[in-house]
Amino acid sequence: MAKYLVIVESPAKVKTIKKFLGANYEVMASQGHIRDLPKSQMGIDIDNDFEPKYITIRGKGDILAALRKEVKKADKVYLATDPDREGEAISWHLAKALKLEDKDIYRITFNEITKNAVKASIKNARKIDMNLVDAQQSRRVLDRMVGYQISPLLWAKIKRGLSAGRVQSVALRIICDREDEINSFIPQEYWTMEAVLDVKGEKKPLTAKFYGDADGKIDIKDEAQIQEITQAVEKEKFYVESIRKGEKTKKCPLPFTTSTLQQEAAKTLNFSTQKTMRLAQQLYEGVDIAGRGTIGVISYLRTDSTRVADEAVAMAAEYIEASYGKDYVGNTGAGKKDDKKIQDAHEAIRPTDIALSPVVIKESLSRDQFRLYQLIWKRFTASQMSPAVYETISVKIAAGKYRFTVAASKVNFEGFLSVYKDNEEKEVSNALVKGIDEQSELTLNELNPQQHFTQPPAHYTEASLVKTLEELGIGRPSTYAPTITTIIARHYVAKENKNLYVTELGEAVNNIMKKAFPSIVDVNFTANMESLLDGVEEGSVKWKEVIRNFYPDLNEAVKAAEKELESVKIEDEVTDVVCEKCGRNMVVKYGPHGKFLGCPGFPECRNTKPYLEKIGVACPKCGKEVVMRKTKKGRRYFGCEDNPECDFMTWQKPSDKKCPKCGGYMLEKGNKLVCGDENCGYVENRENDENK
Repeated sequence: MAKYLVIVESPAKVKTIKKFLGANYEVMASQGHIRDLPKSQMGIDIDNDFEPKYITIRGKGDILAALRKEVKKADKVYLATDPDREGEAISWHLAKALKLEDKDIYRITFNEITKNAVKASIKNARKIDMNLVDAQQSRRVLDRMVGYQISPLLWAKIKRGLSAGRVQSVALRIICDREDEINSFIPQEYWTMEAVLDVKGEKKPLTAKFYGDADGKIDIKDEAQIQEITQAVEKEKFYVESIRKGEKTKKCPLPFTTSTLQQEAAKTLNFSTQKTMRLAQQLYEGVDIAGRGTIGVISYLRTDSTRVADEAVAMAAEYIEASYGKDYVGNTGAGKKDDKKIQDAHEAIRPTDIALSPVVIKESLSRDQFRLYQLIWKRFTASQMSPAVYETISVKIAAGKYRFTVAASKVNFEGFLSVYKDNEEKEVSNALVKGIDEQSELTLNELNPQQHFTQPPAHYTEASLVKTLEELGIGRPSTYAPTITTIIARHYVAKENKNLYVTELGEAVNNIMKKAFPSIVDVNFTANMESLLDGVEEGSVKWKEVIRNFYPDLNEAVKAAEKELESVKIEDEVTDVVCEKCGRNMVVKYGPHGKFLGCPGFPECRNTKPYLEKIGVACPKCGKEVVMRKTKKGRRYFGCEDNPECDFMTWQKPSDKKCPKCGGYMLEKGNKLVCGDENCGYVENRENDENK
């Protein structure tokens, strides 16, 4: 009979770990959390120093009963939940629910599900780390307070079923702020120029870029300036002024953290953060490898750390030397520790065995598992390799007082590039540059001036939002994917072609949050809160202290917002559109994608129509009304009411004012009016009206 019981989180790990530990061990799964705060109420006893009221999660009764039965038989109980805050909290809840206080409880963690790691963890069993448990509890309690106190206000003001969250509200604000930046962006004109030069004795011409003059760089702002430079340069003789040769090295990349893995998988594989985490979880928990059985092929996937275990560094050095040669082995040490906000003793995300190259295990993985594993394997292997070395050459060409430049680079030693090239890795190769010297004779073939306009900031993608959240210190590895998933699922944000756009509903929620709860959606406040919570994890801050300081301000803000909302009568706006089914005047309602027209006779009459809000501007193409429309996913745009007969559309709100310069239509951009024709470029200040 088994003497020892090991409890893990996921059923997927049970078989693998049982195989590693043998007959004396019984392995069972808790299937995630078994206790949580109740869904029907906030579940925090405010009067009793914010004590959480935990209950058994519905549907987990049978699992608990089975676990209790096995606990009675076991001499020792090992709690082997995930090696992070969440996992520590699950172990603590298990200890409470299974009444293990009197038993010998042993908390074990492993960064990878391999035989060596699991067996080593048994030897290094420890007590439950209450700092980690309290860090998770404080986050859970704070999130519960924010969600359960603010969400009802959103239901009253906009519609039922909405939610506010401590991290999701800030993420939404960041996206909304970017949308405002884009909408108010005014393009600036600038020009570039290339000179195509014939080189005596060479078949191919040389293309040089305009740089400036002898005193330094010149930015060309308009057509008059480019014409002046063109006329001056055409009369001049071109000659090589200087040639600078050099060498540069490019360091190997760091191995993946949760954030960088999500970003790179989004950019190179087009995976959502949710999909990346799901696949990484499968690779961590274990896949059936032909001839090896079920093993975890990557280390733990929720980490801020770029540290690499000494054994993994040694294995990598051996593999790289055998596969690529001694020169390719990097002098990387065992990775690095970042003092800030790291869930250590974590490691970077890496293959558990570097010898299991993607080619070796391709047949054992699904297509998407293989693509993600290959990315992780290549990045880790590259991180342990030597830098790439480039030969560079820079040529400065003079034409009178003006200067042009040509630059080229060539890889002399590939180093880590033989395994891993990121999307930005472009070698500027120009074989002709090598044959040029100060005596080369140059003849001007043609000048190519080009007009450009500055571009607005890019819309956030999942990858760039994760990067921003990490840089601002908002959320932690385990929160990025669920945060983004939630704001998309709530229809606050729409995802189209990788880009994230705010919907009308998201705008409404963000406006209320900014007005009534400015600190909740304040980036600095949220980042400071994360630092405090990290302090709880380190044992330097008591978790109840964080809650005691936070709650009074939140409570006050909720009461103030409730009073303000009482004075606002929230009634459906009646329109002049008549319901053709029952004759009543239809009203404006809020749905998952924003406003729509619904019959006030609901539920007897269930007629609905799209709500096309007129903005009081005539269509520049056909003269009919311009209306506000929405894409299928809820992104707002402006188009002609006569669509599809008239195809006028714009993402920016049109103005009823005509451009005084070209007579075209104008667009509202922040506090400016801008001509809809970019080539016209006319801009003026908007009058101080209610829309400003």
